[in-house]
Amino acid sequence: MHTSSKLKSEFIKKWVKGLQICCSSKKNMDFLERKKKIKLCADIALACAKNSTSWSIALISEAKKHDENKTLVDNLLRPESQIKPQKTNHQMCASHKRVRSKKILKKSHHVCQRMKKMGPPKSNIATYIAKRLVKKRTQVLKRLVPGGESMDEFSLIEEALDYILSLKVQVDVMRTLANATEVLNQSDSSIFD
Repeated sequence: MHTSSKLKSEFIKKWVKGLQICCSSKKNMDFLERKKKIKLCADIALACAKNSTSWSIALISEAKKHDENKTLVDNLLRPESQIKPQKTNHQMCASHKRVRSKKILKKSHHVCQRMKKMGPPKSNIATYIAKRLVKKRTQVLKRLVPGGESMDEFSLIEEALDYILSLKVQVDVMRTLANATEVLNQSDSSIFD
């Protein structure tokens, strides 16, 4: 796992390199195009800096689907660290559990149908509501985390926490850069006055 300062420095290197690649590819960009390229470079740079997580692999593979992003992604990925998703013991176990769960679900399909028609038991209404609320929030989280649709709940929470921390690093770096630019602009304007 990256420390915050190591992740920040790796992100800055890759982000600057990505911005240079994007700026050299097209000289005259309007404001909206420039904004999209900056965001794209920041996202890919962050994913390349953290390329061992599921969300980063999902972001990189999604970016590689578009032809204009392939050169950017390839240049930001170091040759020795090509993305090779490896199944961990937890993922293999989760995959096995999913297959077993599908078999159980098929067998109990008729029981579930009857339960849905009858509605939740009156004594377990609080449990039923809590489970539905957790399920809805899990679905929202799966949409927010890149690659979250294919994760089980445990992996999803782990990846979401890592993604949030990485986004915090990204925001900190961008905020620092914006503040430094503002200070430089103020000092330049005071020199010319």
